[in-house]
Amino acid sequence: MAKKILIIETSLRANSNSDALAEEFAKGAKSSGNEVEIVSLKGKNIAFCKGCLACQKLGKCVIEDDSSEISRKMLNADVIVWATPIYYYEMSGQMKTLIDRANWLYSADYAFRDVYLLSAAAEDEDYVDAGAAKGVQGWIDCFEKARFAGKVFAGGVNDGGDIANHKALSEAFELGKSIA
Repeated sequence: MAKKILIIETSLRANSNSDALAEEFAKGAKSSGNEVEIVSLKGKNIAFCKGCLACQKLGKCVIEDDSSEISRKMLNADVIVWATPIYYYEMSGQMKTLIDRANWLYSADYAFRDVYLLSAAAEDEDYVDAGAAKGVQGWIDCFEKARFAGKVFAGGVNDGGDIANHKALSEAFELGKSIA
């Protein structure tokens, strides 16, 4: 049965390396018959969470901006894929802000079960994405029906487009293709 996959591209840079990973993941997932939607945070208005916790009672955030529509898409997706550049060994700030703003999902009847992380960084050591992976795992830990299902990291890519011909592109495709 086809799964509904939501890929969230969090880079704000044109020709982003993490977006390239997302596109390959999407191609792989589509090749296995899945329904894939990509949402980019480029040009989106997403305010910081106020920590008021009204969302837990209302079933939505009290701040009306672009995070409202994105988090509704998250609610209904079977699979969520985060694609982020790694900044200072962590996920992008805009990704973390969206995660915070999606706090209302905690008390909702969310559909997602599998969560993936795609990331890219200038540094190439194996540990570079550990902070981002830990942050995503911390978010997943709040959702008892969800699990961290996999990740792809592309190291050694700095400028936009540096990822061309990187082995992580085929890894992202294969990971997406494995979703059935």
